[in-house]
Amino acid sequence: MNGKEIVVVTGFGPFRQFLLNPSWKAAQGLKLVGLGEQTDVSIKEVPVSYVKTLQIIAEIWQTLHPKFAVHLGVARGSSVVFLEQTGKNSGYRDKDVCGFCPDSHCCVEGGPEKLDSVVNMRAVAKEFRQAGADVVYSRDAGRYLCDFAYYCSLYHGQRRAALIHVPSSGSLTSADRLVPLLQSLIHTMLDQLEDPLESA
Repeated sequence: MNGKEIVVVTGFGPFRQFLLNPSWKAAQGLKLVGLGEQTDVSIKEVPVSYVKTLQIIAEIWQTLHPKFAVHLGVARGSSVVFLEQTGKNSGYRDKDVCGFCPDSHCCVEGGPEKLDSVVNMRAVAKEFRQAGADVVYSRDAGRYLCDFAYYCSLYHGQRRAALIHVPSSGSLTSADRLVPLLQSLIHTMLDQLEDPLESA
């Protein structure tokens, strides 16, 4: 490797009315602008499928060994950005785009009921809100593929992951506004990883 740290950014593939998922568009935008000289951004489109999500997330951690993984999902009907603190292991009953749902309704059988990111999302959201950004802290990622991917990533990556729900309506759907905001959010999260005392 070239000594750079890797940050993986994922977005989801098409589902329901989103033929081009805004989360994947945002991931592509982040790849274009990057995260600075010291960081390689690796992006991956994740199909809205439980089986494939499980596979891809495990692969990311096993093969790329990123410093941090950022999963982008879309919050339907929302005009703000949500920073999710917690991934939940069970309660997955909605079928994916293949009409499938895990028999056990959970991400990792025998895994902890919930896992929190090592990043203090409340602190990050507060900092951005004070600066006038439409960023909201959340502890409930919704028990669908976003939550599923997040939990799997927290599980495989020693909790070094984030889930950011991007809006599906309002001014932040414009890449010109959303991508720089996501870039700043991720920088803030990476700074917190470097200096855990800030998150206390």
